[in-house]
Amino acid sequence: MEKSLIEIFNLVAILAFVILPFLKTKGRGILALTVITIQVIISSVLASSVFSNGIVDYNYPGSFVTGIIPIRIDYLSAWFMILISFTFLTGAWYGMQYMKQYINQGDNITLHIVAFILVFTTLIDICTVQNGLVILIIWEVMALSSFVVIIFEHSKRETLKAGINFLIQSHICILLLTLGFMWAKVKTGSFDFEAITTYTSAQPAMTGMGIFLIFFLGFAIKAGFVPFHTWLPLAHPAAPSHISGIMSGVIIKIGIYGMLRMLLLIRTDMIGIGYFLVTISVITGVYGVMLAIVQHNLKKLLAYHSIENIGIIGIGIGLGCLGLGYGNQLLVVCGFGGALLHTLNHSLFKSLLFYTAGNVYQTVHTMDLEAMGGLLKKIPHSGYLFLIGSLAICGLPPFNGFISEFFIYNGLINGLLSNQYLLILFILFTILGLVLIGGLAMICFTKAFGIVFLGTPREKKHHHTLPESALRIVPLYFIVIAILVIGLFPVLLNPMLQKIIQLYQPIVGYQTNIQIDGLLGTLTLVGWYSLVFILLMALFYMIRHLVTSRRSCEEDTTWGCGYVGEADKAQYSASSFIRTYRKLAEPVLDIHQDRTDPHGLYPVKISLVTHPYDKAEKWLIDKPLHLIKRLLNSFRFLQNGNIQAYILYGFIFVGSAILLPILIDRIVLLIQYFNQL
Repeated sequence: MEKSLIEIFNLVAILAFVILPFLKTKGRGILALTVITIQVIISSVLASSVFSNGIVDYNYPGSFVTGIIPIRIDYLSAWFMILISFTFLTGAWYGMQYMKQYINQGDNITLHIVAFILVFTTLIDICTVQNGLVILIIWEVMALSSFVVIIFEHSKRETLKAGINFLIQSHICILLLTLGFMWAKVKTGSFDFEAITTYTSAQPAMTGMGIFLIFFLGFAIKAGFVPFHTWLPLAHPAAPSHISGIMSGVIIKIGIYGMLRMLLLIRTDMIGIGYFLVTISVITGVYGVMLAIVQHNLKKLLAYHSIENIGIIGIGIGLGCLGLGYGNQLLVVCGFGGALLHTLNHSLFKSLLFYTAGNVYQTVHTMDLEAMGGLLKKIPHSGYLFLIGSLAICGLPPFNGFISEFFIYNGLINGLLSNQYLLILFILFTILGLVLIGGLAMICFTKAFGIVFLGTPREKKHHHTLPESALRIVPLYFIVIAILVIGLFPVLLNPMLQKIIQLYQPIVGYQTNIQIDGLLGTLTLVGWYSLVFILLMALFYMIRHLVTSRRSCEEDTTWGCGYVGEADKAQYSASSFIRTYRKLAEPVLDIHQDRTDPHGLYPVKISLVTHPYDKAEKWLIDKPLHLIKRLLNSFRFLQNGNIQAYILYGFIFVGSAILLPILIDRIVLLIQYFNQL
């Protein structure tokens, strides 16, 4: 049955591409929504069947190039299929309403729909195929489709630039993955994943580490680990908001899936890999949130928070590897369990935040935080949804972010009980980084929510406010329900998590199971206590409202201490809100300032504008490109417009083509002559 479902899953996408040209623009949107919904149902049934009935294995005949193509849906595949499916379902329903503003771009929307369906189909296929060559082909289709959905507004120069940047870095990712799979093919004669396990099991640890490092670099570009993250803050603001939510929610997570898959296959020194992953993940998390705080573009701020959360997921994976290396089962459970949970949780609250950011954009037609304010009165549902997403991403109970971060913290605290000095040192370093990430995230989202939704508009712009229709808002409330269910009932996920973790190391020992159950029980209690606290606050608010609702209310201008100018400009701006932090972080970050200082007794204008820039992008992309341009410019004299010179170049090329082989042959003969002497 499972084999038939996978074939139907891919057949539905093919049928959609056949039918699509015969429909009008509105019909194409409905078809896309129908196709995604059917595919989501199929993939969800498949994943549920795996968790209920066990792992699915079978083979496709393949070809003389690929050989037999093994298809395997294990618990890790099923977990990622579930989170990919849910995010694409909500993204498709929200995206249909979001794209109504572009209904006049018929052909552009058609291409967007085709690419959207392809992205979902390829992501699910990547989770099932166990052949390196086939994975590379599917990965290429996924990268090209993602490029197309990102550059929907390709008439904008910034959008096209961001899309090309994404495409180039995606192909660097594919090149690294190709190197890894080709290495395995040369050494084993097979592209099958099982060949990687067979080969690394018989090799020294350094060989396994080398193979893992190649794969890690490829997957790290897709996931957004620092310093391979530079495409991500450019692509998110450029893409439509439903694509930004899906990109952050699941597309970058396929890099995490790749890392977890390789850790299942490669047999090597897990202690070394664990220390490596923990180190780069802490740097990723701290660097991502530090840059997020100083951003003025709302979607770019959210993009850097995706980098931060990838760092948190990486910390969990690193702890799981250390647990495997040191034989600490609770560290394995808390590390891999926390990473898997945070992957799911981040796909929920980050997609929610990007979708609400899309509502903000279609209300004020800008993502500039300095131009916003007071939007809670215009789009209240979006405001409260953004607040819930902000609380969840900051790891506060009773929301889902708290559960996964608590898992990781519990693993870190358990690691402190070890008798390994190096492990304790790294654990302390990681705790410090995770605490810093959490504190800075709260600063950032206090700023984001306060500046966007509270106060009054900072710029007097009159835009038509779109109604918060049910079809636009209901998918977002489904995400909130999922966030609360995980936050209040984490024990529901325990059977699935245990099955995935047992792929890495069987959970044995009565004491370990007791500790896991105790941890989940504690999390459940914390969630319920938090919910009771929230309900009490809501009750007090209702009582206050009932008492004060009958009283007359008069509105007047707030007293401004004698200031008679525009009070809107006296509010905190996004820059001034985090000024103290910015002054402290300036030595680490690259922040430029444009300022107009006061002159005279009555200055006409005083201004200070900050422009944050990513140092990693500056040193790893801008500087090398500048050097390449300088090198190529030194040859500009060759293109001088003189036709005689071009004819001379032709003679030189032909002469070189004739003489060079003769010259090489003579050199070889000369070397042989001297060797005989």
